[in-house]
Amino acid sequence: MSKVTEVVEELVTPILNENGLELVDIEYVKEGKNWFLRVYIDKDNGIDIEECGIVSERLSEKLDAIDPIPHNYFLEVSSPGAERPLKKEKDYQKAIGKNVFIKTYEPIDGEKAFEGLLADYNGESVTVEVKIKTRKKTVVIPFDKIASARLAVTFS
Repeated sequence: MSKVTEVVEELVTPILNENGLELVDIEYVKEGKNWFLRVYIDKDNGIDIEECGIVSERLSEKLDAIDPIPHNYFLEVSSPGAERPLKKEKDYQKAIGKNVFIKTYEPIDGEKAFEGLLADYNGESVTVEVKIKTRKKTVVIPFDKIASARLAVTFS
């Protein structure tokens, strides 16, 4: 995690706690000539634009006060959307029984990308039921081999 995202996490956490919201992710990225600070927030029954606005306004005030970013940037506060990233242990636990997309640092059974039903998470690994044509295959992925994971929207 970069210094900027650590500072932002410290600043935004009390705001989120006061409003019954959770931090999903923070990105600080350069796209073209512009820098973006993106804060993804959520709660169990979803968030609305007003909640994003409140967090954005309060976080912006705190950022202006301590000025941790030396150049211009765009602050975006939003919902992670339907394909929300899985970062924390509780994200994986909530995702059991849902479709996920997982990329790994190194191949497992010759593959580095897996999409399927998250069958289990035990703190050490995840178990994904992957459908290959007409058959199902169960893949156990060690947690430390996961490069990225997110919920996956499927259309049947």
